[in-house]
Amino acid sequence: MSPGKTTTPRQPIRSNLAVRAAALTVLAAAAATTGAWTSGAAAGNAAAAGHAASLAARSGASTGQAITLDSFTASMTAAKPLGLAAPMGGTGSHHGSHRRPRRLTPRQVAWRMLRHFHWRHRQFKYLNWLWNRESSWNVHASNPYSGAYGIPQAVPGSKMSSAGRDWPNSARTQIRWGMRYIKSRYGSPSAAWAHECATGWY
Repeated sequence: MSPGKTTTPRQPIRSNLAVRAAALTVLAAAAATTGAWTSGAAAGNAAAAGHAASLAARSGASTGQAITLDSFTASMTAAKPLGLAAPMGGTGSHHGSHRRPRRLTPRQVAWRMLRHFHWRHRQFKYLNWLWNRESSWNVHASNPYSGAYGIPQAVPGSKMSSAGRDWPNSARTQIRWGMRYIKSRYGSPSAAWAHECATGWY
């Protein structure tokens, strides 16, 4: 040691390998928690982090240099591995849960069916008035005097079997039959409603 020169205590050197190992550990834990990585990817990166940490430790031991980590990184490195979180949907499947399609009301079914008969949506208000007056859109509405049945009040109700065998309980089948009837007899719901207002039936 030369006279006049002062020395400072050698500070512990932060190893790049240790920092990388800690970063990989933190990233693997976060990705596993959010489901961003698959179990294989998380395990692979955790193994890489362990290998890097091992190299850093050997490097520090061979050189006699101490390796220090900040408190947050040290705590994350020492933490137990986190389990993989289930994907959004609450199931273990990576496809997530499949929700059942929302069941449409009879009015919603009729609204969507208008275009199949080349009617504009403004025709729906007349159809709504008509069938609200006839059956209140009740699939099982029946008239004991005339034998009319269902949403369109077909007489007899068995006529609607031409639209489907499930006609006694299916709003879609009844609406399909009713629209066919209106199309062939009146041309449009507005014309059918005009006849209903004038005569009390359609």
